[in-house]
Order: sequence, then C-alpha cells, then structure tokens
Amino acid sequence: MTTAPRLEVITPQNLDAALGIAVRPDQEHAVSPVVNSLAEAYVHPGTAWPRLILDGDRPVGFLMAFLDIDWHGDGSVIRSGLWRLNIAAREQGRGYGRFAVGAVPAELRRRGAGRMYVTWHPGPTGPERFYLGLGFRANGETSGGQTVGALDLADRG
Repeated sequence: MTTAPRLEVITPQNLDAALGIAVRPDQEHAVSPVVNSLAEAYVHPGTAWPRLILDGDRPVGFLMAFLDIDWHGDGSVIRSGLWRLNIAAREQGRGYGRFAVGAVPAELRRRGAGRMYVTWHPGPTGPERFYLGLGFRANGETSGGQTVGALDLADRG
C-alpha cells in the first residue's frame, strides 16, 4: 500500500475503474466479475452495499456487502456480511483484502448487526485460509455449495 486505502461509493465517475478490477485467472471460478456484482446491486438496492477500494487514486479492488438479507427466504433468519471481494490480480498480497474485510464491520455494526457472514468456495485454491485468518469460523452450513463462515462483531471494536 502506498497510502491509506479507502472505500468509495460506485459513481458514474469511477464505474469504469470498478469494472476494470479483475482477479487472477485461477480465481475466476470463485468470485463473480464486478459487472455481475453491480448488476446484482442494481436489482437488490436495499441489500447490496458495493464499494470500490482505492489506494490514493488507484483502484485496487471491489467489495460488496449484503445487508439484512432473508437467509432462508422465509423470514426466520436475517443476516448481513461480505457478498463479494475482488482484489485486482496485480494488487494481491498487499493487504487490500484484509483492509476491505476489516472495513465492513463498522457499517454492519452501525446497522445493528452482531455477526458478519461470508461464503467461500472450499478447496485448495479457495480463500478459506484468508477468511479463517481474519477470524471467521465455518459454522457448519453451506450455501450454494459454498462454506458459510461467521465472525462475531462484538469482539471487533
């Protein structure tokens, strides 16, 4: 990182920069491209929270949180968490993913959430080690063939 990274709302002025974020080819199976995420954000405006990750003026990644979704579709479980994380291939390993995941809890807490959820593709090329290293714990559930992890926000200042 050259400066303190920050999150920015996606706007007409930075849309092309967001759309230009591409993960490594070996990661493409594990995360949707930014264009798909922004389309989902458009059709789920009340639950999607998309943000561009910038280091100075340089786009380095994209994240999208989900806010208060009906997890089972029956109103029994409402959850919030990290929906997508795309760090540009050439920017990986520099702390931007850690920064991005660490920035989401403040927004979730502001909205009253006590836990943060994430899903990941299992297997040796998936991000499981990354999320476990940030304190997420697999909760025994799966969603769409992905492992569900949870992070208790009460312990995260």
